[in-house]
Amino acid sequence: MPHDVTILTEAELRRIVHLDLAAIEVVERAFAALASGRVVMPPILSMAIPDANGEVDVKTAYIPGFEGFAIKVSPGFFDNPKIGLPSLNGLMILFSARTGQVLALLLDNGYLTDVRTAAAGAVAAKHLAPANVETAGVIGTGVQARLQLQAAHLVRPFGQALVWGRDPAKAHACAVEISAALGIPARAEPDPARLVAASQLVVTTTPAEEPVLKADWLHPGLHITAMGSDQAGKNEIEPAALAAADLYVADRVSQCEKLGELRSALAAGVWTRGTPPELGEIVAGTKPGRTDDSQITICDLTGTGAQDTAIATFALGRARDAGAGSAIPT
Repeated sequence: MPHDVTILTEAELRRIVHLDLAAIEVVERAFAALASGRVVMPPILSMAIPDANGEVDVKTAYIPGFEGFAIKVSPGFFDNPKIGLPSLNGLMILFSARTGQVLALLLDNGYLTDVRTAAAGAVAAKHLAPANVETAGVIGTGVQARLQLQAAHLVRPFGQALVWGRDPAKAHACAVEISAALGIPARAEPDPARLVAASQLVVTTTPAEEPVLKADWLHPGLHITAMGSDQAGKNEIEPAALAAADLYVADRVSQCEKLGELRSALAAGVWTRGTPPELGEIVAGTKPGRTDDSQITICDLTGTGAQDTAIATFALGRARDAGAGSAIPT
């Protein structure tokens, strides 16, 4: 039987989907669902295209109770800037979880991934950061550096922000934008160790393959969210830091063992605590999170298909409410 497929462009999605408490709540629901054991989430499909210095990742998940399930295709072609094109693009396809029919094509060029990734950082901060955060620090100067602090500020309002990056000019520009967005003082900090020492919440947002945050920088009352390691070979946090922390939490253990900070700690032989808790278990209350403000906590975010299904379903709901998008009859 014919039906309409909703087509949403990046510009339309930017108008109707924002990094707000509603987006954070739907991603939090997805994490809680992961803890139920009823989510169907296959491993990430990743394909390298070496001739073009490119890669393509595909993520998906079925979450009971959600209207649809998304399949997200994320190409990254890293020579593109040389010919005037962005490195990253992609789209999400939302299917009916009841009939399998295509409900929507979300031509977001990675925007929805940016939102759901930052929202996941907010979920981690909400459940793992100390109750009072005066200073938040971010290591990295890209889009996620800005969005992660904006998201964290919604759940842990902090009074000032510090930014470290390899390029001081980019760190300064990032701090200026964070200050303007949040209405708080923000500045570039030239020493990452000092940034960590001054912060109660630190987010690492880099593609680093060598640690940018050292174990001996840890201090009581610190929470770290590491979201840069999403490919084998990346490593932002010195492996010994995971062993030294009071609580290490994975977004999905099976992914973090292959792609995240846990992979590096296992390879270095310093992780000896068995299977760590997942963020969804802490959200659902089946595993304890932070139990006092002096603990040191680390959350490892590799990105899950459940987050993609959550944000895609959320986006279609917002589009229907706003009358946005184009309907294409099949």
